[in-house]
Amino acid sequence: MANEDELREQMIDAFEGADYPISSPMDLVPALPNGPGTKFESGDFSVTAMELNTKTSGGDFPYDDPESFVDDIIDDLKEQGEL
Repeated sequence: MANEDELREQMIDAFEGADYPISSPMDLVPALPNGPGTKFESGDFSVTAMELNTKTSGGDFPYDDPESFVDDIIDDLKEQGEL
């Protein structure tokens, strides 16, 4: 089972280097340590940044900070039954 707090921390760490405000998922790519292939893992849950963009609505842009973006992504993953 995935630990939501662990995933949230991994995502914030990965996305916080972006130049905020961001207006699309493409604004996040330069900040990711392994680009779109950056993985977020906890328990038996594993997803790349690219998969996040296809498994979720992608967010409600623009975002002014990584925390609000990650909150929406986590909520979307829960609504999709991924978490």
